[in-house]
Amino acid sequence: MPTTKHNTCLLCTSSDLEKLEHYQEVGLVKCKSCNFLFSERIPTLGDLIDYYSNNYQRTSYLSPITVKRYNELLDGFEPFRKTGKLLDVGAGYGFFLEIARERGWEVHGTELTEEAVEHCRGKGIKMFQGEFHDLDLDPNSYDVIVSIEVIEHINTPIEYLNTAQKVLRKGGLFYLTTPNFNSILRYRLKEQYNVIEYPNHLCYYTSRTLTKLFTENGFQPMNMKTTGLSLTRLRTSKDKEKDSGEFVCETSDDEMLRFKIERNPALRALKYSTNGMLNILNVGDSLKAHFIKS
Repeated sequence: MPTTKHNTCLLCTSSDLEKLEHYQEVGLVKCKSCNFLFSERIPTLGDLIDYYSNNYQRTSYLSPITVKRYNELLDGFEPFRKTGKLLDVGAGYGFFLEIARERGWEVHGTELTEEAVEHCRGKGIKMFQGEFHDLDLDPNSYDVIVSIEVIEHINTPIEYLNTAQKVLRKGGLFYLTTPNFNSILRYRLKEQYNVIEYPNHLCYYTSRTLTKLFTENGFQPMNMKTTGLSLTRLRTSKDKEKDSGEFVCETSDDEMLRFKIERNPALRALKYSTNGMLNILNVGDSLKAHFIKS
């Protein structure tokens, strides 16, 4: 059976698509109307379940530095607490939800595979299994939706936002992170950049296209930044035989550097100034954004 391919843009529905120069081998196309970038190929739901069940590596390692970052993030969610309910779309093994629950949130999560869902349920977390837009979720019920490194895995972004609109209360917060296609590493590595991986990642956002997606689907931007520069990503992009699990283990380049920075005030100051410059130039590895439901 031939591979099914997109023939219209996933954001603006224009049919004016072109194969992205220098990225033809990895199958990226660009919309000439709105500049959105995405994989031309369309995986089936079965393809995705098979991939995430058998080839996608989740980590059991939760860094104490990540715990600290999660708590800082949750501090910022407090002004939005009304119903007390928080939803994590693509919750993984539920690390973020465990910390949110410790702070008094009523936490719910979604995941595609049975293995991830059962893992979270084993922690007492209420989980919904399946694609986000197919789930039976109560409307206008959540104060906060969190989606950490998820939206790039989805090739139905409009349906994704429509579902978020339905289940988030008016004035509620949507927080997400996703790889920044304008990252300095992507400019350097081009098609070697191992963020570009089918069927793991299907859509590739910039600050402009992410803002377009949300503002045209019922959300107002609160803030957005682009930060981070991954040494592990740089090294493993050059050697794709390296295990992707290295990104989230205690001995990865990134994790060891994080520990050094946390312990050293001078390195922390350098980190903040570096992230400030990456944000100004819009070339950090990660997009981190807050949007408010109109």
